[in-house]
Amino acid sequence: MKSESIVVLGAGIAGISAAYHLRQQNRQVKVYEKSSEYGGLCGGFFVDSAKGKFWFDNAVHLSFTKDESVKKAFFASAKYHIHVPQLLNYYKGIWVKHPAQNNLYPLPLNIKLKAIKDMLQNTYENIKVENFEQWLKAQYGEFFSEEFAMKYTRKYWTLDAKYLSINHMFVGPRFYKPSIDEILIGAMSEDTPVTYYAKEMYYPIKGGYKAFLESMVKEIDIAYQKEVVIIDNEEKIIYFSDGTKVKYEKLISTLPLPLLVKILKNTPQDVLDSSKHLCTTSVALVSLGFDKEIPERLWYYVYDEDKLFARFYSPSVKSGYNAPDGCSSIQAEIYFSEFKSLEKMSNNYGNLEDFL
Repeated sequence: MKSESIVVLGAGIAGISAAYHLRQQNRQVKVYEKSSEYGGLCGGFFVDSAKGKFWFDNAVHLSFTKDESVKKAFFASAKYHIHVPQLLNYYKGIWVKHPAQNNLYPLPLNIKLKAIKDMLQNTYENIKVENFEQWLKAQYGEFFSEEFAMKYTRKYWTLDAKYLSINHMFVGPRFYKPSIDEILIGAMSEDTPVTYYAKEMYYPIKGGYKAFLESMVKEIDIAYQKEVVIIDNEEKIIYFSDGTKVKYEKLISTLPLPLLVKILKNTPQDVLDSSKHLCTTSVALVSLGFDKEIPERLWYYVYDEDKLFARFYSPSVKSGYNAPDGCSSIQAEIYFSEFKSLEKMSNNYGNLEDFL
């Protein structure tokens, strides 16, 4: 039986980063990954067509880090595009610049008046904020919060905003709070500056988002197709589905918590029971390739709740290498959970084909 000093389970970005930084400290570490590729959620896949191969990431990955050490690692791995996030929102057949709160210009007059009046005469500003719904209303008033942000929250998080805690969301930096001047100017003119929370977004020219991880991957040892079935945390032995096993001194797991507690030996029953109540959101990806150029913007948010998908974007706009010459691509994201099943949603909502 092999013995390793430090074992990392999972070769997604978290596992790769953990192993890489340990190697920088000259520590002995090995990563075990159940699939045949590194990247995890930061990976992707090819779709073959008569025109050639389309590359799709596992959802809309772009880097907008300000951390210089992360930039150094990413930019050492791949040449990259720099995108300015000039994105759009879809609302009842109208395209609105993002963020909508200070780009109300194309909306009907009655919608603009309600939104502006509520934001300027906000009765929620001084309330005690205990959840995400209250936080939204304290920022933008009741009408805009309910007509825009809270609708999107239901589509993206699959829950009403009142059930979400502000302690576990990046609410501050990611939701722009416009000044009175910005609200009024954005309601009267479409000539407004970019106020997205990230001014630049980075994406590899070739190789998909996972290409940013290459320099770290070269420094670490990864064993592929090694699915963990049992972790004996008393004897410190990991058993794999192929019949092999490894002994470790220290263990770092990036596996989903409900899975981890199931495969740990002698997990207390109360922990197993508690793990069943952990809430997760999943995403279904609809990936489309076209034999012509269609999308203009990098990505789009969709507020309308009668549309199944919350967001869609163009891999071919991220990089021309993601689609064959003269072609383009779109990937739509549909979020679901135990609170909002995919089957129930698909029976009640419009589909991407109708939308396009």
